[in-house]
Amino acid sequence: MKPASFLSMCLVVTLWLSSTAATAQDFVFPTSFRTQEVATNGTTLHVRIGGSGPAVLLLHGYAETGDMWAPLARDLMRDHTVIVPDLRGMGLSARPPLGYDKKTQGQDMAGLLDALDVTETDLVTHDIGNMVGFAFAAQHRDRVRRFVLMDAPLPGVGPWEDILKNPLLWHFRFGGPDMERLVAGRERIYLDRFWNEFSADPARFAETSREHYARLYAAPGAMHAGFAQFAAFDQDALDNQAFLAEGKLTMPVLAIGGAQSFGSTMASVTRFAATDVSEGVIPDAGHWLMEEQPETTVRMIRDFIGRDHG
Repeated sequence: MKPASFLSMCLVVTLWLSSTAATAQDFVFPTSFRTQEVATNGTTLHVRIGGSGPAVLLLHGYAETGDMWAPLARDLMRDHTVIVPDLRGMGLSARPPLGYDKKTQGQDMAGLLDALDVTETDLVTHDIGNMVGFAFAAQHRDRVRRFVLMDAPLPGVGPWEDILKNPLLWHFRFGGPDMERLVAGRERIYLDRFWNEFSADPARFAETSREHYARLYAAPGAMHAGFAQFAAFDQDALDNQAFLAEGKLTMPVLAIGGAQSFGSTMASVTRFAATDVSEGVIPDAGHWLMEEQPETTVRMIRDFIGRDHG
């Protein structure tokens, strides 16, 4: 092979590898992590556990599973015990017929921590995970040291009724048997809408990730359970208002928004629910912060979790 041809081939391979690295998301937790099926509150959660030190609980949102947290888990495991469940009905967790209100799922988390002999934890959440995390923190205020919420509102909190009017959020009212029939066998098409419309750049939500999650959400009962998360929002709003009647959260809170999504509004909304709120905005990102800007997001969470709050 001529030297010029060889150099050209090397350049092509290098560019291909760079492009692949920029767009692929892996779900590889360190080999030291273990998976465990944990019975809690009338259901069973699939959980990834690794690292050592103070506990940190990571809660995922809709159109994803706990797999989304792999890059953050690899960082935090250096000095934390990292606990990553799939929420009730999602991923590889069991799909009970009831219990998708976030107050119940907050108790799922309390039971999970009890089973692992964890008395208190830092809490990092995204999307639906915000809602479960808030319900857990509101019911067990002495068990949460610090709380990071990312890019999603809380039912019944702040401008919730105005948020519901946003046409981009039509899926909040989308569900029921007929809707399940519409998406059966078309789960990937339905989920692509979330990944595309809520990204600053849809190409950053990699094809490998889309295939991975679409397979999980196409499993029997998975879409039904996913729709049930949204169907519970009216009850969640009532429960959250009752929690706030007891007082706002007082632990340190970091509210992170994607610059092309909730942005600084995330902190504004969170201040209706907590007294000690710091604001974080991830530049050049939409809703999918861990996929679109993983390094910046991990760094912001790491800086907050490691901060001395006295």
